[in-house]
Amino acid sequence: MFRGVDFWPHKTIFQIMKVRKGFVLASLIALAASIGLLATKGLNFGIDFKGGSLIEVQANAGPDGKPVPVDIAGLRKTIGALGLGEVQIQSFGSEDEALIRIEQQPGGEKAQQEAADKVKGALGDKITLRRVEVVGGAVSSELKLAGIYACLAAVFGILIYIWFRFEWQFGIAAVLALLHDLLITLGVFSFLGLDFGLTEVAALLTLAGYSINDTVVVFDRIRENLRRYKKMVLEELMNLSINQTLSRTILTGVTTALAIFALFIFGTEVIRGFAFAMLFGIAIGTWSSIFVASPFLMWIGIDRDWTSAEAKPVGART
Repeated sequence: MFRGVDFWPHKTIFQIMKVRKGFVLASLIALAASIGLLATKGLNFGIDFKGGSLIEVQANAGPDGKPVPVDIAGLRKTIGALGLGEVQIQSFGSEDEALIRIEQQPGGEKAQQEAADKVKGALGDKITLRRVEVVGGAVSSELKLAGIYACLAAVFGILIYIWFRFEWQFGIAAVLALLHDLLITLGVFSFLGLDFGLTEVAALLTLAGYSINDTVVVFDRIRENLRRYKKMVLEELMNLSINQTLSRTILTGVTTALAIFALFIFGTEVIRGFAFAMLFGIAIGTWSSIFVASPFLMWIGIDRDWTSAEAKPVGART
């Protein structure tokens, strides 16, 4: 019978809970830095949330049929002369593609559309427009509120779900770990100045589901072990539970990250922000499921039926 190769040292017990203060301190420092960045620098909102125009262009092929690189400097000079305010131009994907962002124009959506038409007329015959998006100020404000409400509803729904499935202590610890993941991910977007739009909001919601699923696996094992080892010291019990689910947590994260990494490398600029948010989110979500969620749960406290008997060592059964 064929047996698969198993690289995981299942009999190894890592003493994660004994050094939990160091892991949580590192997380709290990253969390404080993220909140500070969000409060001072903020997020670089994209067209979805700021309003404006986004134009994706591609240079026409040369006489030999080969792609011609986009002249970014020439585009900046040409479009900058139109007097449309702040204009951002960047290459993406292949060298013959570029993305043009124009700030929101005074005068409403009609003025915004007129600005996009000016850009079209100035590009000439050597450039082909592949995509044009125009978002007005009123629409962008509604989209921003909708994104905030979606994230809050997701966090509240997860809290209620964990509360009913386990106990309130598990629910609070899971939501704290989830907020830790989301805020640090937002902090990285702020630090790097990456565009943040509806696609990235979708990534955050996807990340919330992924992260809470990892945490629930660990919490479910803790609950099972609470019933199995009624006299085991809580710290040892949690450490045992984390180790029992460690291979699943890490291997799931690695395989998911590999798929998202391919999307990040080979995907277009439109999907790259989503892929980056998911890649970093998977990493920080795996970290919190192993090193953050259980220490939070231990500090909040768990109601259990302690007996007068002395605590048994790891592996002992009642």
